[in-house]
Amino acid sequence: MAKISIKRLNLYYDNFHALKDISLDVESSEILAVIGPSNSGKSSLLRAMNRLYEIDLGRITGDIRLDNETIFKLPINVLRRRIGIIFATPVVLPGSIRKNISYGPRLHRKLSKSDVDELVERALKSANLWDEVKERLAESASFLSGGQQQRLCIARTLAMRPEVIMMDEPCSGLDPISTAKIEATMLELKEEYTFILVTNNTKQAARVSDRTAFFYLGELIEIGSTQRLFTSPVDRRTDDYIRGKFG
Repeated sequence: MAKISIKRLNLYYDNFHALKDISLDVESSEILAVIGPSNSGKSSLLRAMNRLYEIDLGRITGDIRLDNETIFKLPINVLRRRIGIIFATPVVLPGSIRKNISYGPRLHRKLSKSDVDELVERALKSANLWDEVKERLAESASFLSGGQQQRLCIARTLAMRPEVIMMDEPCSGLDPISTAKIEATMLELKEEYTFILVTNNTKQAARVSDRTAFFYLGELIEIGSTQRLFTSPVDRRTDDYIRGKFG
């Protein structure tokens, strides 16, 4: 059974048709890359799965199921705890590195100091950040570099124990070393989590994803194993995009 199953999904913002009759499954413990040029519906797909489109007064038809349960019947706080999202620009909370990790979990359950210590260390280690900040946990998170802040956002998401982690251009604007660390984190954690990676970097999709979906003008053009899609795409538009003929 698919972890997420999307059936005949349409998303509208007023008269703009952002997603057009999308059907796809996301398997457990896989990294699914979503590629395509700007305004193809990639970020809208993530916003649909997390119901963030509701903030923008979007309207949906079709269905999205998480473990075969429609997300539209889940309490929004439960849904967003089970499906986390990491944006292109890291947004750290005011306060210390430690507070950034522990704030969310403390809202949902009572934690002792030792519980918090363990949670913070585990989350930071999972995000490949522990060795860089373990002596600085009481310092403000705003003093971290951009790449470190992005990994802190990943750690903060992991601390909430989600089942699915969606990433919307998480490496845009980052240096190659920071990008490599984030990609390594995804590969190390994919046995425990399901990842959906929106990226404009086709080389990144080729490096880390198990399957890739190509979107164009709100439509899902094709989806398949990353190796197959990058070497022998079925649709000419996919081939043209991968070859850099448009983007």
